[in-house]
Amino acid sequence: MGKIKKDNTVWGKLWGRWNRERRILTLKAGLMALLPLLCCLAACAAQGGSLSQVYLPSSQWNDELFYYKQVEGILSHGYPQGYFGFNESHALKLSFAAWSPVLVWPWLLHGLVFGWDLMAPVYSNILLLTAAVFLFVLLTRPKWKQLGLMALLFCCFWPYTRYMLCGMPEIICFSMLIVYWGLLVHAMENETAGEIALLFVLAGVMTLMRPYLLLFMLAPAWLWIRRHRAAGILGSLAVTGLTVGGYALIKHYLGAEYFTPLFRTEWLEPFMQGHIFGGIKGVLAKIYYEGRTFMALTLQGLISGLAEGAFFAIYLALLCILLWQSLADLRKKRKKQALLNGYLAFCFFSMWMALLLMYKMKEGSKHLLTFMAVGILAVALMETRFYKKAMIVGVLCIYLFWYRGDQPVDYQIYFAQPERVAQMEQWREIFERELALRTEDAPNFDNVVIWTFDDVKADSPEGETVLTDWQALYALPPGWGVSCCYRDYVGEHLEELQSLYLAIPVGGQLQNRCEELGMEQIGQDGRVCVYRTR
Repeated sequence: MGKIKKDNTVWGKLWGRWNRERRILTLKAGLMALLPLLCCLAACAAQGGSLSQVYLPSSQWNDELFYYKQVEGILSHGYPQGYFGFNESHALKLSFAAWSPVLVWPWLLHGLVFGWDLMAPVYSNILLLTAAVFLFVLLTRPKWKQLGLMALLFCCFWPYTRYMLCGMPEIICFSMLIVYWGLLVHAMENETAGEIALLFVLAGVMTLMRPYLLLFMLAPAWLWIRRHRAAGILGSLAVTGLTVGGYALIKHYLGAEYFTPLFRTEWLEPFMQGHIFGGIKGVLAKIYYEGRTFMALTLQGLISGLAEGAFFAIYLALLCILLWQSLADLRKKRKKQALLNGYLAFCFFSMWMALLLMYKMKEGSKHLLTFMAVGILAVALMETRFYKKAMIVGVLCIYLFWYRGDQPVDYQIYFAQPERVAQMEQWREIFERELALRTEDAPNFDNVVIWTFDDVKADSPEGETVLTDWQALYALPPGWGVSCCYRDYVGEHLEELQSLYLAIPVGGQLQNRCEELGMEQIGQDGRVCVYRTR
């Protein structure tokens, strides 16, 4: 058998080089794709557990219950058969909570393919972030040093790992924005129509998930306008208008009213009344006073490790680095890098202003994480001589997340505990025996269980409160809705509650009233009891 001749022509050499570069790039992407799983395994081992022991009902984040049960209801019945809401609010159409159902679409795909159980959100999160970083490396083609910095910063940035190991959809946002940014970096070199269209699609879906991600509609709009001028302007306006209109319709028809407005908009009132200068003065005053609170929390995060303060500190560091690097790129006439870093800095700054004007500080701090997730990778890609900026971010993350980060709710991974597993089994048996899902005229309140935040102990003269053990509601059969209610609301409307079932703490004043009214108790353990309200 003869030897295969080596192609020494120019085209043969180019083909061989291209194949070699492609293999090296695939190797880089594969190495980066190992990190999500490795970080999860290492973090679980460091906290005394394993990945398979992660257990959502042990968590203290009640938003996870809402997301999990809504996805379960969609997969089992097309949509939840009972309402999800707050103080018995509900959407005008169907039965979703206050947040856009578009937010969990990757989980729905995962559930359709692999099934839906308590570990499904965790495995889905890991798969999503793995795919995202793999594609990011393929699209951005980092050098080996940049890849090393990317891996280092990924490991240091604790929210990547923490949110993979929970039932919150933050990783979905992280992953989509990471893929978007990688595609944008690639599009700055090629600017093909297909890439611009895909950027619009990604930005549109992200906006339907979280409205502030509309900021990322600007980049594909700019690329389109630069290519086609008037047609690009009209097309970009049309796409943006349709996206904003789609979000408004989703929010209006499919969103339940929250306890308080999700966005603070009182600063807009002077503008609506025609008082332009008064409105500007009010906006500046709000930014000043909220900014002082922001900086105070940032300082507290640096001193004590307060979670939201830690997020703020790293966010500001990333913003400053992006601004500085964009100016440095301009000075060195690296136009494309300057545009990318400057654009991301603009998005960071705009979201910061949105936080000060429209969000509560603690809840709003978590919305900054999506920007930080892509900012971390953007810093690793910067063309700098000694990579000092990436090292500064890495050291800051290690100090705040690994040295100072000791708050259980924000940093602890929750594993299965024997008592919690036993409680779930007990309530699963009770619910399967006592509850009957009514699918006619669904969604309806007969398929809803209320849980109150807390109650006052009946035998406590000091008015000591006890929290409701809401985790028991993970045991509800698929399709059931959950309404989160304040104690005062339940106390005031106890005799005319619309929801058929009520979960409250054992030994509280509400339980005494339920007994006095002759409500039927369907089950009780040492911490929570459930009554049929009518």
